[in-house]
Order: sequence, then C-alpha cells, then structure tokens
Amino acid sequence: MYTRIRESLFVILAVVLLAGLSGHAQTRNIYSDTADAHKDIQQALAQAKQEHKRVILDFGGNWCGDCQVLDIYFHQEPNLDLLNKYFVLVHINVGRFDKNTDLAEKYQVPLKKGVPALAVLSASGKLLYSQKNGEFEAMRRMDATSVTQFLNEWKPTKV
Repeated sequence: MYTRIRESLFVILAVVLLAGLSGHAQTRNIYSDTADAHKDIQQALAQAKQEHKRVILDFGGNWCGDCQVLDIYFHQEPNLDLLNKYFVLVHINVGRFDKNTDLAEKYQVPLKKGVPALAVLSASGKLLYSQKNGEFEAMRRMDATSVTQFLNEWKPTKV
C-alpha cells in the first residue's frame, strides 16, 4: 500500500513539475513583428523630452531566452520603479538578426556579439551608451541586480 501511495505521489509531483517547466518555457511576445522601430524611437524620444527621461533601446527577439530573462528583470522591483521613473523603454525586434540592423548600426550595437543588447539615449537622441561586448547576452547566468546597477548608472542625474 505504501508503495502504491509513494508511486502516486511521484506521478503527481512529476506532473506538477512538468507543468511548471512548460509554463516557463513559453515565450512572451516582447518584440513585436509589426512594430515600426524607427517610429517607436521617435515617439519615445518625444516622451523622454517631455518627461525628462532617457531612452533605453532593447535589441532582441522573442526566441531569445536571455531577452526573456532581461524583460522579467525589468519588471521586478526595484528595476520596474527605476524604469518608470527615469526611462522610456523601446523593444526593437532584430528578427533572426535580419531586422532593424540599420538601427543597431546607427546606435553602435554590434548584434554579432549577441542579444539582448541595450543602448541608452538622451532625450535629445544623443547616444550615451551602447553595449559593445554583449554585456547582457548571458542574462540567464546573471541576476536582477546587474540590471539594477545598469539602470542606476544610466539614469539621468536631474529629473
């Protein structure tokens, strides 16, 4: 009888674990296939100018696990508060490294180093920073505090 109960518990535990894993494996649609990234950047710059913020350009793709993790970290505290207070975030879909490559080049983001890759712009559109060495390319092996440090480093000094 105990063997049968143990087997039943094992099966239930396995089903629960597999269900949880499959939920985590699903990707969220962060990077739109239909968005006009050029227009999105212009709108973000207008908003940033009005709200005295900076713009973060997030180059990535929905297929990218590290991009998914970065987005999770962006939406955890204190990162979400820092984002909302100091930045306008623009997700730029790179497809399979065949979309918006002109923007990556313009903002000095070498896509060959991997994604996610970020650039920070002033409200006037001046490039303040671009990730040239795939700094967040291994986001799955990093923690949310690396994003916090990045946001604190690049937030405007006067709001």
